[in-house]
Amino acid sequence: MRYYLIVGEPSGDLHGSKLIEGLKKADPKAEFRFWGGDLMAKAGGEANLAKHYRETSFFGFANVLKNLGTIRRQFGECRADVKAFNPDVLILIDYPGFNLKMAKWAKREGIKVFYYIAPKAWAWKEHRVKQIKKYVDRLYTIFPFETAWFGQFGITPTFCGNPLSDDIEARRTTLLTREEFIRKNNLDNRPIVALVAGSRVNEIKENLPDMVALSKRMPEYRFIVTAVPWLDKALYEQYLAGSEVCYLCDQTQQTLSVAEAAIVTSGTATLETALMGIPEMVLYHIPKLYEVLRPYVLKIPYVSLVNINLGREAVKEIVCAKVEQEAAERELRAILPGGEKREKMLEDFAELRSIIGGAGASDRFAEAMVKELKVES
Repeated sequence: MRYYLIVGEPSGDLHGSKLIEGLKKADPKAEFRFWGGDLMAKAGGEANLAKHYRETSFFGFANVLKNLGTIRRQFGECRADVKAFNPDVLILIDYPGFNLKMAKWAKREGIKVFYYIAPKAWAWKEHRVKQIKKYVDRLYTIFPFETAWFGQFGITPTFCGNPLSDDIEARRTTLLTREEFIRKNNLDNRPIVALVAGSRVNEIKENLPDMVALSKRMPEYRFIVTAVPWLDKALYEQYLAGSEVCYLCDQTQQTLSVAEAAIVTSGTATLETALMGIPEMVLYHIPKLYEVLRPYVLKIPYVSLVNINLGREAVKEIVCAKVEQEAAERELRAILPGGEKREKMLEDFAELRSIIGGAGASDRFAEAMVKELKVES
């Protein structure tokens, strides 16, 4: 069968590549075409990469407005490419601003639509549920709580686990020991705290200064910011100046694996850190206006995927316009070795792993998709 996949950012590229590998196992004659990235190109063939997500990622209202002409042109390019490929199914992965529009078009064209990794309509933009129900033939979710949530709108999603578990398991055997990591990066022997400040420019600008300020209160620890390779090193360096925070690029899981604890922004990184068994606290700086409007805009009480999935505040969330450094230090010390909250948090993480499910999720999703297509063909 012929599969066309669309992603719009690095996490989608990762999950898309794992899904392609799973689809190849479930359907040995599978043919692929996709908008994706380097990982999907490696999994599905570089010649099948129609567009790289670097050309299509526009985040923030101002950035989208500035690039409206480009976005419209890309919609046209994508529609034409999908039509020319004539797939048995269009698989949309997250990236709802673009992908829901493609779902609407595909439905009109009579192309079957699978949506993998559902838009977070349970957090904001609930109106997207109507679009999913109208234009998507099968929804595949990666969080168990989403089954009941979407169910109230008459949508029955398929849940097979979380592909992040696959990535963690795959990398586990390649990770350095703490001693090897310290030697490789010329570090001293202080215990490590990982700073996972986000993957976008605005996240670094908003969160890293508070993290660096906190590091100065705890000189007995070696703080390491886990930089992403698609952001310029200079962006980080302007906030690290005058501190002992170490910059390491493209070593997030490796750094987390040797850390005693982590300070993480909201998003997938909170779940990744917990599934790896690393105690964490969430720190996310928001403008004062957002702080005031948050109860009216955000439909859930938490921002961390750990807390959302467990249904309680297992990890502390400091989400505010002004971070109280003394309070943040207390919370961090409480989850470090010897801290009063550490053991309970590790127990919560064990429960989370049980809820999320183990490795093999990508293969299970692929098998479910292939089975769905064969039944309907």
